[in-house]
Amino acid sequence: MTYEELYHRGRERLAAAGIAEAGLDARLLLEYVCGTDRNALLVHGDRPVENGNQAAYEELISGREKRIPLQHLTGTQEFMGLEFQVNEAVLIPRQDTEILVEEVLRNLHDGMRILDMCTGSGCILISLLHYTNDCEGVGLDISEAALAVAEKNAAKLLGGKMQERHGKIRFVQSDLFQKAEGKFDIITCNPPYISRAELDTLMPEVGRYEPAEALYGGEDGLFFYRKIVEESRKHLYGGGMLFFEIGWQQAGEVCRLMERAGFEAVAVVKDYAGLDRVVYGSRGFE
Repeated sequence: MTYEELYHRGRERLAAAGIAEAGLDARLLLEYVCGTDRNALLVHGDRPVENGNQAAYEELISGREKRIPLQHLTGTQEFMGLEFQVNEAVLIPRQDTEILVEEVLRNLHDGMRILDMCTGSGCILISLLHYTNDCEGVGLDISEAALAVAEKNAAKLLGGKMQERHGKIRFVQSDLFQKAEGKFDIITCNPPYISRAELDTLMPEVGRYEPAEALYGGEDGLFFYRKIVEESRKHLYGGGMLFFEIGWQQAGEVCRLMERAGFEAVAVVKDYAGLDRVVYGSRGFE
């Protein structure tokens, strides 16, 4: 079977399974299996595909038909221009979270100390260190399996000689701030924020295959915001900043939590779709 014929078969199967971006996913999976790029379909579509690659592709298409996320099938996801390893133990990094990283980078200076709560794959913390110099980063997560993924990503993206420039990073298994040591210039967090009412509305790729403990934020979705806001002040230097990713309907409540806790200059940042996505504020110097 030729490259183009195999692509069309995969696309048709995914479309029949209700995959919204059937053509894109079929092409990306074929490129992953064959080690090709997007030009292969246009320029070399008439080339035959080896039987081994065809069988591997058919198997991946079967997985995608079951709504297994594309990123779990390939094991990677691009985020902030970097390629992160992912699996079922971590949330798949999303473009919306790049808004959080970009906002932190506007306030992050070389040599600062950063704490990333609920670090998951480590994508936020690793990206921040990658694009700065001589910072120190600590990532906390309750999941040992998630931390194993974060460690692999840090070794790949910040390891070796790169660490000399980008600074130190370490990951610690901790129930929120339980094992946080010292104070930080910046605390970042993309916490679980899905409410009970929203759980049943999640896409199958999310609800079935991403870790529930990284999604569910309590009855109203605000459980972790309350805990982190309450405890974060004692882990921030005076003038230090707390940054959250939020659900699009949560800006008002999270802002009020931060303001009641004494945070100053609390602000909201919208994502590319015009939805509220990030809330941040500063600890006073008192």
